Amino acid sequence: MQADTSKTLGNWLDQAQADPALVSALEGLADAAFKIAATIRSAPLLGQTGAANAVNVQGEDQKLLDVISNDVTVAALSASHHVAAMVSEEIEEVIQNPNADAKAGLIVCFDPLDGSSNIETNSAIGTIFSIIATDPANRPVTEPQVLEAASAQRAAGYVLYGPATLLVLTIGTSVAMFAEDAQNGQFVLVRDNITIARKASEFAINMAHRRHWEPAVTAYIDALVEGETGPRGRPFNMRWAGSMVADVHRLFVRGGIFIYPALQTPGGANGKLRLLYEANPMAMLVEAAGGKAIAGPVPLHQIKPQSLHQRVPLALGSAEEVEQLMGSYA
Repeated sequence: MQADTSKTLGNWLDQAQADPALVSALEGLADAAFKIAATIRSAPLLGQTGAANAVNVQGEDQKLLDVISNDVTVAALSASHHVAAMVSEEIEEVIQNPNADAKAGLIVCFDPLDGSSNIETNSAIGTIFSIIATDPANRPVTEPQVLEAASAQRAAGYVLYGPATLLVLTIGTSVAMFAEDAQNGQFVLVRDNITIARKASEFAINMAHRRHWEPAVTAYIDALVEGETGPRGRPFNMRWAGSMVADVHRLFVRGGIFIYPALQTPGGANGKLRLLYEANPMAMLVEAAGGKAIAGPVPLHQIKPQSLHQRVPLALGSAEEVEQLMGSYA
């Protein structure tokens, strides 16, 4: 089925009667996505696929595209007068928007380039974002203000840079998928009201960490691997792309479960994924599509952020599989 090019991101937001401030922030993110996609396509020719010889706030080696994507996203969001501040995976502190209006009440939290270890192998990577609301009277925006606002997401989404550039978005009630129309400089609606299948037969987890998993996770995955002869009585397939965006995107297409659990290693008890700009937005998307999200044995929404770059264990996807994993914890 060919996409209807008249159904653009702007049309969709108009029909959803989205708040103009939210539209402004989303337009900034869409503009950044176009520029990042173009940069990724030309990166091999420009020699931008390697390391930046720097370490980010997470203690991770930065790639040149990490730095470029961060700068592009900050610049695009700074052009919106409705965005008061930003939180980026690549920057330790809250980023203030010098162009914000006095009444600006939005904060955008984002991972500018998820899965950057895939850059050198030309595999799928992405951008993840969460838009939260805050009191516009409090300036400059402080870390406690961001943490308090994190429980009230206004929108969440991701951009997948693969064979096609796709934007998957929710403003709270449904999930829509848009594809980049590079010729016309727009995102065009290709799927709306997406739901995640309640029952599925795929799982995504890094099996190399099996020896470090909690017993509940080991028991759950072992039951899947046993297939027809195990307690689940049917075969399951494992998928692992090494990019959260790519692995979560599969949930919206084929269902299944994505797990990045706590590890029984030094520093591994809190998992690896960041709450504000990875776990929270992905959970909002999955739940809007009928799926579920947990952090270890508890629903993710029960986790209260304590710091900008807080890590959490995460499992999300088809409701039946998440419930099975919760039962394993119980």
